[in-house]
Amino acid sequence: MGFRIYDASAFYAGIPFASPELGHTTSLVFEEIEHIKKGHGAIEILIQTGRLKIMDAESQSIKVVVDMAKKTGDFQELSEADISAVALALQTGGHIVTDDFAVSNLAKNMKISIHPVMTNGIRDVGRWRYYCSACKKEFTAVNACPICGNRLTRKLLKRKPS
Repeated sequence: MGFRIYDASAFYAGIPFASPELGHTTSLVFEEIEHIKKGHGAIEILIQTGRLKIMDAESQSIKVVVDMAKKTGDFQELSEADISAVALALQTGGHIVTDDFAVSNLAKNMKISIHPVMTNGIRDVGRWRYYCSACKKEFTAVNACPICGNRLTRKLLKRKPS
């Protein structure tokens, strides 16, 4: 089945703490979640018992993920930690344990397996289009229309199942 890669949403849902399986995460995700159950030392116990390993993706994998995130329109919604988790899954052939919609959309567009945590997961996969409802112009990587200042609207252009 490959590596289980946890993003931050998996930790917030408590999945690594309840699972006897080995899981992996990146140092950036670890920095985001290390405050969870800090008083109990739960994350340290996961590491000490070998149920959680911290490893980072190579820079080439991160570049591939960033490029795809820009193509799908998910880039603005992803943290560096999110990108690192997807890159690690890409590099290792692992699957991502997540409920994050942007992570799921990006990963599915990259043919990376997703295991939702508390939801049924995403149904539709595609590319985000950002447009100004006033000017009717399409943009990328901005929040407001550079022409009229109107807040941009986001719409998912669904990809046909392959």
